[in-house]
Amino acid sequence: MRYEFTAIPDDRVPPAADPVFGHLVTTYASETNKTASLWRAIPDDLLDYRPHEKTNPIRAILVHQILSERRFFAQFVGTEEPRVEGLLPSGESPLVPAYLDRYVELAMRRLPQLAAATVEWWLEERPFFGGLRRQRIWTFWRRVLHTCHHRTQVQTWLRLAERHVPAIYGPSGDVTWDEADPTYSVEAAARGA
Repeated sequence: MRYEFTAIPDDRVPPAADPVFGHLVTTYASETNKTASLWRAIPDDLLDYRPHEKTNPIRAILVHQILSERRFFAQFVGTEEPRVEGLLPSGESPLVPAYLDRYVELAMRRLPQLAAATVEWWLEERPFFGGLRRQRIWTFWRRVLHTCHHRTQVQTWLRLAERHVPAIYGPSGDVTWDEADPTYSVEAAARGA
């Protein structure tokens, strides 16, 4: 995979205390990198763009990502998180780099906590929305999926605004490379069988 930008290089990702859960730490860093790469592609003049009156503008999606991720980790996963006051970039209309820097900074603070976690910690049941109780590991994956959802929103808004869309899990309509092998055919799907 070739990404235009890497916010958290592999050497900044701490090893998991329990190797069974190492994939959680590396996945969180990888998904943060994908989101940061996409955010980096947002032109500042597009922050208030929304393709329809019933959709959120890109800026609202970035704000929601930062705030809701903090809430998920603080309230449901149980990591130590900074106070909400001052969580968002300062100013009336911050530019993309301010949101991007804050998002990556918050993720970097979580990585050592996730890496230090034990089996008991990951499997402990915690409160979730609606009075439900779920294991931390379930809530963690729910957060990753929630982040993917909002990343796809921003990706779609960029495409609808006819702007550059970077590679996420593979080539995009704007980015490809010689070894890229997307599965668009039965022959490609049969590889490895």
